[in-house]
Amino acid sequence: MTDTKNTSTQDVITSFKRIYQPKSSFDFVSSKEKPPPLPKGPWQWIPALLSKPPSFVIQYAGVDGYLFLRYLFIMSCCAFGGLLTLIILLPVNATNGKGETGLDQLGISNVGSVGRYYAHVFVSYIYYGCVMFVIHRELYFYSNLKNVIMSTPAYAKKLSSRTVIFQTASDQYLDEQEFFKLFDGVKRVWVERGQRSLAKKVEKRDKLAMKLEGALVSLLSKAFKAKLKADKKGETIEPENEIVCYVPQKKRPTMKLKPIFGKKVDVIEYCREELPKLNSEIEEMQSEYRSVKPMNSIAVEFENQYYAQLAYQARIHDQPFLFTPNHIGVNPSDIFWPNMRLFWWERLFRKTGAGFAIVALVILWAVPVFFVGVVSNLTYLTNKLHWLRFIYKLPTVLLGLVTSLLPTVMLAILMLLLPIFIRSMAKMAGAPSLQAVEYFTQQAYFAFQVIQVFLVTTISSSIASTVTQIIEDPTSAMSLLSSNIPKSSNFYVSYLVLQGFSISGGALFQVANLILFYVLSTLLDKTPRKKWRRFTSLGSYSWGTFFPVYTNLAVIFLTYAIIAPIMMLFAFAGFFCLYVAYLHNTIYVSGKGPDSVGKHYPRALFQTMTGIYLGEVCLLGLFAVSKSWGCIVLEAILIGITIFFHKTMNLAFDDLLSVVPNTVMRPLDGKTETLSWKPSSATSIFDNKYKRVTSIDSRSPFFSQDELELRDFEKKFNNDPYRTRKTPRDLAKVPLLVDGADYSSSKAPNNFFFKFLQPTSYLSFRPLKEYIPDTFYDSPNESPEWVEHAYDYPDVTAKCPILWIPKDPMGLSSIEIENLKDVIHISDEGAFFDNSGKINYAGSPPSYDTFFEKKEIVFDDE
Repeated sequence: MTDTKNTSTQDVITSFKRIYQPKSSFDFVSSKEKPPPLPKGPWQWIPALLSKPPSFVIQYAGVDGYLFLRYLFIMSCCAFGGLLTLIILLPVNATNGKGETGLDQLGISNVGSVGRYYAHVFVSYIYYGCVMFVIHRELYFYSNLKNVIMSTPAYAKKLSSRTVIFQTASDQYLDEQEFFKLFDGVKRVWVERGQRSLAKKVEKRDKLAMKLEGALVSLLSKAFKAKLKADKKGETIEPENEIVCYVPQKKRPTMKLKPIFGKKVDVIEYCREELPKLNSEIEEMQSEYRSVKPMNSIAVEFENQYYAQLAYQARIHDQPFLFTPNHIGVNPSDIFWPNMRLFWWERLFRKTGAGFAIVALVILWAVPVFFVGVVSNLTYLTNKLHWLRFIYKLPTVLLGLVTSLLPTVMLAILMLLLPIFIRSMAKMAGAPSLQAVEYFTQQAYFAFQVIQVFLVTTISSSIASTVTQIIEDPTSAMSLLSSNIPKSSNFYVSYLVLQGFSISGGALFQVANLILFYVLSTLLDKTPRKKWRRFTSLGSYSWGTFFPVYTNLAVIFLTYAIIAPIMMLFAFAGFFCLYVAYLHNTIYVSGKGPDSVGKHYPRALFQTMTGIYLGEVCLLGLFAVSKSWGCIVLEAILIGITIFFHKTMNLAFDDLLSVVPNTVMRPLDGKTETLSWKPSSATSIFDNKYKRVTSIDSRSPFFSQDELELRDFEKKFNNDPYRTRKTPRDLAKVPLLVDGADYSSSKAPNNFFFKFLQPTSYLSFRPLKEYIPDTFYDSPNESPEWVEHAYDYPDVTAKCPILWIPKDPMGLSSIEIENLKDVIHISDEGAFFDNSGKINYAGSPPSYDTFFEKKEIVFDDE
């Protein structure tokens, strides 16, 4: 009894660790990505989590995860900085005003004297100017961080960093040999070839294989339960080594060849006949894949990252639309292969059509969203539309839910349907990779968030709150709307509270994971493979839809920063709670997903500018209605300054954000192999006119002038406080051109504000090396066998899956493996039935690398 209780307790503990700290509790990730566990105290984990340095977060949350967290933190800082505006604006808004009550008393709508608007103008200059400086600072930070990351061996030596994909290649270069004529440093060329017929056969084979696996597991499960039932009754089954003795023929798994009216067949017997045919057909088509018509795209591997970037940044062909677009840094597993075959004209029409479809949906979606905004201010409508007054008969609590929480929930449900459509439009538009799909989705989904969640709701809310006065005096519409738009901030206060507190709480509580793990796993996972996948799969964030939600929150609080400054308090609290929640989840719970090297972060920063524009335009409209001409001129000038800043940032960073500059790839001497990582005491840092004399005593007077210059340079380099810190293997990096020849820079001061105001000095390449974890200095492990076909169409090298079934004490699994050995590979290693008849596993599914390594499973008869 005690053993059972202890086992049950241990299972509960294991289950909770699986939900709340899976990465630190199990071997779901490699040892390099397995974070140390947090303290067990209820509150001790928060300080421990907040004290983690950037290198720690990047190592365990990934570059994309770290930059998403940085965005939340930066926005919380901007909101906290906005709280300082309360010191000036709250007295201006709240005293001697128009007699508003509640939160409206603290907003600009309560200002009674036009002269007081100058306070809002000058505060908008200061606050929006500071936010723009922060955006500039963060763009500079990201540009340099990306360059540091891309110059580490973990990225620079990856196959994807050395490979450029060219679409719309001309017929001449759709050949493995022709491209060598265009560039130096070409190492390998893949001409993309794929057959739909091959893909369909591979897909059919995989589905049949999984059906066979499920049928075998079901059959063995029925047999073992029959055995347990017979043993319980004291009955003997003869002979025990034939499965038909346990499961009658009529209870064997069956399937229909076609839905509903299709012929019913025995799954195992049908697969026994069909799988060999499919394997033979697939192998024949795979052996002849080089004769298949090319897909209009090629992937080119170069000797190193430098040659790849030269080709990526070059204009290759003399004819328009050829060899464009091109892509670099795309992992083979992330390619969306159907779009590799597109011609330039096809891509153009698809992209245009996808754009029109999204614009149309934005317009049509305004109808239900407008209704949500009206509901949020339903009580205003009852002043004129008396038939709506039945709502007051509802209980007080229910009335409050209908007018406050219901609109927010309705809006959230509406927005759940959009990502599926937008991602389908991204693929239709020609996105070549998962990262490109997410980037397209980020831009389109942000437009939805701003227009529907914010603007349409704001306008509809303002109309609803003023409908009575507009009906009575239509000429006052503009004046009434301008004065009442600030009042819609009340809706977004509740929206920020919901997002900041409820969403962060839900993220920490892991409601979705609890449901998936405890409910769906019981209902759906009937095979060892499904159970293993459920337990070991870590969900990752889809940044294309994840970033825009919180970017829109930033737009909302920036818009209302001057109009309703009290919102900054809720924005700060909300963003900080979100930061803590997702800091925990990205490090300890979620997987990293496809790596985009943080490209969603600068896009979110540029999108955040929307909040500044809207805030300034709203202020301008309010001043125009009030005929405060001095304020109008000053605010118009600020809008002009914002436009100039925005264009300047685009010009300055657009190219830098998409390429790896030459200076971060070339060594300082111009000759040494880039990223040659060697012990600093073993070989020379340089290989030009200087020669390192390691065998001569350092005190020897027989050094040449060149050697003395080298020694002085190396001394400065080794003493440089910004130099990459030594790894546990005591490795030193070849200095790059971006490091500069002057290594005599003084130690950075401790004054935070001094460093904050000088990003060009303290967020440059060398200081940001401290953000890089030691694991980024290890070269990637990419086998030559994998590289050979890495950018070939996946079905060209696809193999038939190895089935995984549980081992049973009667030996029936071994019999089934023997019966089907000429049909498909099957393994029962690492999967078994426990004493109650439930399926369990003690390892991972078999692979072709480990299939022939036999492992013995010992059953405990007790």
